[in-house]
Amino acid sequence: MSQRIYLSSPHMGSLERGFVDDAFTSNWIAPLGPHVDAFQTEFAHCVGAPHALALSSGTAALHLALQLLGVSPGDEVLVSTLTFSATVNPIRYLGASPVFIDSERTSWNMDPALLSEELEARARRGRLPRAVVVVHLYGQSADLDPILAACDRYGVPLVEDAAEALGSTYKGRVPGTLGRAGIYSFNGNKIITTSSGGMLVSPDEGLVRHALKLSTQARDPAPHYEHSEIGYNYRLSNVLAAIGRGQLRVLEDRVAARRRNYEFYARALAGVPGLTFMPEAPWGRHTRWLTTLTIDPARFGADREAVRVALERENIEARPVWKPMHLQPVFAAFERRGGGVAEELFQNGLCLPSGSNLTPDDLARVVEVMKAVPHRSRR
Repeated sequence: MSQRIYLSSPHMGSLERGFVDDAFTSNWIAPLGPHVDAFQTEFAHCVGAPHALALSSGTAALHLALQLLGVSPGDEVLVSTLTFSATVNPIRYLGASPVFIDSERTSWNMDPALLSEELEARARRGRLPRAVVVVHLYGQSADLDPILAACDRYGVPLVEDAAEALGSTYKGRVPGTLGRAGIYSFNGNKIITTSSGGMLVSPDEGLVRHALKLSTQARDPAPHYEHSEIGYNYRLSNVLAAIGRGQLRVLEDRVAARRRNYEFYARALAGVPGLTFMPEAPWGRHTRWLTTLTIDPARFGADREAVRVALERENIEARPVWKPMHLQPVFAAFERRGGGVAEELFQNGLCLPSGSNLTPDDLARVVEVMKAVPHRSRR
C-alpha cells in the first residue's frame, strides 16, 4: 500500500519548535502565559483587527460572539446552509433556531440576494433575527458588501465564520474583520494550526473584554473566587499559542503552496470533461485552503462518489463538499430560504488533497487515479 495522502495535514517547521521550547524553558506550561498575549497581538496585526482573543476552538469563539450579541432562547439566527455543523451548533447551544440561507454560484457562499429577501420578509412580520452568521468557505470570502448592507439596513449584527478563510481577501480587506465579530479556527487541518484552537476578533473592545471574562470561568475581580455569571473554560493554552506564533509567520508561504496545488490540479485536469473547479470570485484572493471541484457524471463518466472511493482505494483521502445543514437530520425541522444550489454542490462536489506539504509526486498520484476512474467505470 502506498503512503497515505491526507486531505489537509498539519505542516510544522522549526519556528514552531523554537517558540514551544521557550514555553518549556520558561515553565509557562500553565494554561495562560506570554505566548497567548503575543499571539493575540500578532494575529490582530496580521488581519487588521483592533482586538483579538485566543480561544480553545473556533466553535468556542462563535459561541461567545453569539452570546454577547444577545442570542438567547426563542431567537432566530440566519446562517449559511453550506457549512460544517460547528457553525450552527452554537446557535442551538444558546436555545436559538437557525434559519438556513442558500449559496450563490460565484463563490459558493451565502447568497446576498436571498439574505436580503429573508430579512425584508421578517421585517414585514416584525420578526427580525438576532444575528446573521456568514461562512467563508474553503478559503474564499463571501460577497460581504451586499451582505453587510442588508444587515445594516435592518440593524442586525453580522458574525463572520472565517474558520476556513484565513489568508483570503475581500476587496483588499480581510474576511472576518468586517462584521461585529469574526472567528477563525486553528484546527489541525486548517491553513495554519495550533493543534486545536481559535480566535475571536472584533472592533468592539467591550465585547472582546467580556468574552475574555466568560472564557476564564467568568471570574469577577476579587482575591477569592467570585462569580456573577456563568462562564466557560475556553482559553487557548500558552504551549498551543507558541505553536500558533510560529505558524503565523509562514501564513503567506502556506497560502502560496495551496494555491500552487490548485494550479497543478487545474493544469493537469484541464482537458478532462465534466470537471469544474470552485471559481475564484472577482472580489478577492482565494487561498485554496481546499481545492474543490464539481463532477458532472454524464460528461465525466462517473459520479463524485465513484471518484472518492477510487482515491480511497489508493490510500488517498478526499471528501465530499459539506452536506448542507438543512439536509442534516439534527437540523431538518428548521426553516430555510432556497437550498438547491447547496444541494447540487454537495451532490457533485469533491475536496481534493490540498495540504501545503504535498509533493509534486503526491499531486500527480491524485491526478492519475482521477483520470483512470471513467475508464474503470466503463468496464
